[in-house]
Amino acid sequence: MQGKKRRFQNLRICVAVGGRGVLNAENALPIPGTRFFFFERMAITAFQSRILLDTGLSMGDEGKGRVIPEVIQELRETTSDDQPVGVVIKVNGGANSGHTCGGLKLNLFPAGVIRDDVPVLAIGSGVVADPHKFHWEAAYIESRGFSVYDRLLIDERTMVSDLGHRLLDLAWEAYRVETLGETPRGSTGRGISPAYSDETACFPITYAAFLENKADFARVFSARLERACRTIQHVCGISPEQWFGFFDTLSTAEERAHQAMIDEGLIARETFAFKRFCGAEPFTLKLEDLVDAYWQAGTALRERIGDVREMLLATLRRGRYILGEFGQAYWLDKRFGFAPNVTASHTLPAEFFLSAGLPVQPVHVIGVCKAYDTKVGTHTFVTQFPDGHPLGERLKKLEFGATTGRQRMVGWFDAVEKGDSLRYGGCDDLAINKLDALSTGEDWDGDLFICSAYRDVDGTLLRHVPRSSAVHRRVQPVFLQTPGWSEDIRSVRHFTGLPKNAQRYIALMIKATLDCAYGPLADWPTNLPNLRYIGVGPNPDEIIRDLPSTRDLLEYA
Repeated sequence: MQGKKRRFQNLRICVAVGGRGVLNAENALPIPGTRFFFFERMAITAFQSRILLDTGLSMGDEGKGRVIPEVIQELRETTSDDQPVGVVIKVNGGANSGHTCGGLKLNLFPAGVIRDDVPVLAIGSGVVADPHKFHWEAAYIESRGFSVYDRLLIDERTMVSDLGHRLLDLAWEAYRVETLGETPRGSTGRGISPAYSDETACFPITYAAFLENKADFARVFSARLERACRTIQHVCGISPEQWFGFFDTLSTAEERAHQAMIDEGLIARETFAFKRFCGAEPFTLKLEDLVDAYWQAGTALRERIGDVREMLLATLRRGRYILGEFGQAYWLDKRFGFAPNVTASHTLPAEFFLSAGLPVQPVHVIGVCKAYDTKVGTHTFVTQFPDGHPLGERLKKLEFGATTGRQRMVGWFDAVEKGDSLRYGGCDDLAINKLDALSTGEDWDGDLFICSAYRDVDGTLLRHVPRSSAVHRRVQPVFLQTPGWSEDIRSVRHFTGLPKNAQRYIALMIKATLDCAYGPLADWPTNLPNLRYIGVGPNPDEIIRDLPSTRDLLEYA
């Protein structure tokens, strides 16, 4: 199938859509009237590589997890292979990036776990992971009827995170607020950033350590924990009271994340009693106990630790597909996002090759976003709803971290951010989730807005996200305005079955994004990204795949 097209299905369809009107970014006029036109509906082309990457175009939380099983199902339907995907690999991040898929709330494992036709669930070398978290999450997943351990492959170079990293995470947050006087970063306390700091400082401990001897592991692991304690005490300036309180903070967070498992008796509450590792004196840890605990958890995974590179190469030789699942999204990339509100890993498609250990080669990238925007932490949020906005208040009820429980901020769709993600990150397909959340009702009945540009204080119109944080903080959104719809669309499975205002809204999102990505129409590339999926509900089957080509879709705008 590689490099080949699926058969085209030429269907002549008559569709009623909103009249062209003029969407003026200056006055944000809605589109009046209705007209009819014909277009040639053609099936979306086949995936152009056997390496498919599932990436985010926004700030994370786009619903990337639900795309993985959808891609697998599409490959089963369009190939003669009952097992077309050989590996789903988690590319970056750690247990701070939650995915919800098939009713499962995941942190560390890729969403391929819900498909029993995926033989290998891989963890790339670009991931940081506490070995205990593999066991906790595997118990949860297997209790829901999905096999994990017999499919898991952790790369030998995957980095080990630990309790010391978690304590550092909380300490650096306190230092940021109390010493520097900055606003909280909104860390999850999972120790992800400190774990990546060990990599850049050339002190990493990888899962290969669990294949060697305990004495060597104990030496480097104890030294790392001691460094963490001294940093927390002397650099972060944490008080003894704060130090002891950190353990309670971590225990409370993990108990909340695993409450269902505790209630079902599958994990003991004492598992998360981190204070048992706290020394009698401030800024000390029970090193021997921690060494034993991590050595036991890590060596229990010995048979699941290996060379992911070779597994991926073998998968390609067999003619099967690899799905790369990313945590976070473009604007959380540690280099291209806005610190400190970034993750500690790279989130762009190119990171796949560094995490997987494969030579650079063609890939097929699916960029995922929502029909509106969300953020967590203290991000500059140009399109955020004002407090009390009825649609914003409704969406807030939907928007919590999958396992952290953090409340997300909500706002209108920002095509400027998506355009830059597309222009500089690149993708072949687009997927838009949660369109159903925008249907009007008793609590909300108004027009929808799409941010098509920013305006600086001097009146300059910007079509790209400013690279300067200072400029980014002061710009104002320029909106396109379009009518909403009141119909419940969760049962819709074809684009033509959507309300005309929903069709128009999708087209405007795509057009505004392409305008920001590529500029004037004459400068657009010949091959535009396809809109491959539209999510109209949280369940795996609540998705629209029957979509016009991008150029046909733009006719609706």
